[in-house]
Amino acid sequence: MDLRHLRYFVAVAEERHFTRAADRLGIKQPPLSLQIRQLERELGIPLFRRLTRGAELTEAGALLLDEARGILEQVERMKANVQSRARGETGRVRVGFAGATYFQPLIPGLIQAYRKLYPEVLLTPEQSNTPNLIEALRNGSLDIAFVRPPLSDGEGITLLPLIEEPMRIVLPADHRQAGSGAQSLVTLAQEIFILFPRTIGPGLYDNIIASCQRAGFSPTLGQEAPQISSIVHLVAAGFGVSVVPQSLEQIRADGIVYLPIEGEAPRAPISLAIRKDNRSATARNFLMLARQQAGDGS
Repeated sequence: MDLRHLRYFVAVAEERHFTRAADRLGIKQPPLSLQIRQLERELGIPLFRRLTRGAELTEAGALLLDEARGILEQVERMKANVQSRARGETGRVRVGFAGATYFQPLIPGLIQAYRKLYPEVLLTPEQSNTPNLIEALRNGSLDIAFVRPPLSDGEGITLLPLIEEPMRIVLPADHRQAGSGAQSLVTLAQEIFILFPRTIGPGLYDNIIASCQRAGFSPTLGQEAPQISSIVHLVAAGFGVSVVPQSLEQIRADGIVYLPIEGEAPRAPISLAIRKDNRSATARNFLMLARQQAGDGS
C-alpha cells in the first residue's frame, strides 16, 4: 500500500463516484478503478459496493476512510514542517552578544525585525566576549554573534560590518571638567583610566590605547572592569575616568557624566559573525536580514 492508493481511495470515497473522482484527480477512470482493485486485493476485502450510478463504502471501507484521512493529513503536516524548516521559518538561532553590543539600538532593532518575520524561530541569547564567541561559533555551540572587530584570528569566520559607533568620555560627576562640552582626549592625560581586560575585547582595547597615543600620551591604567558595561559604575565610584561606546549612555548611573570627544576619536565597530560553513537556514536568514538593514542604514 502506498500513499497514491490512499489518495485515490479517499477521492472515490468522498465523490462516491469513480468518474468524478478521476476528474478530481486528473486521471482517466480505468486506471483509477485498477488502482482501487489492487488496493482491495492487497487488503483482501471489498472497500466499495459498485452501484449503477456510483459507489458506496462498505463497513471496512468506512473504517479505512477515517484511517486514510488521518495518514494523509499527517503526511501533509510533515511535508509542510520539513519545507518550513528548510526555508528557515522554524527552528532555533543561538545568538551571542559581545562587549555590551546589545546597548547599540541597531541590535535590538534587528532582533525585533527578525522575530516579526520569523515568529516560529526560537532565539536563544548568550552574552560573552568576542574571543569566546568566536570560539563558540567555530565549535558550533553558537550560530551567529555580534562581536567587536578586528579579530585576532578570523579564519573560517565571515564578518558583516554593521556600525561604527562613536565613543564618549565618561567622568565622575564631581570632576573639574564634568560641566564642560566636548573634550579632547589629551585633557585626560593625567587621569587614571579604567578599562576592561584586553583579553575580552582586544580590538576595542587597542583602539582606545592607540587613540590616546595619537593624542600625545599613553594612558595610566588603573582598576580593570570585569566587562565594558561595568566601567560606568567604577567611574561613578571614583576609581578613574574612561572612554566607552556611545550606546552605553543608556546606563544612567548616578555620579557620572558623558562627554563627546573633540577631534580624532576612537570608534567602536560592531560586526555580525557567522561560521563560513554554517548551512543553517535560520542563521542564514538572520544574516540576510542584517545585511539588508546594514545596507539601508536602518
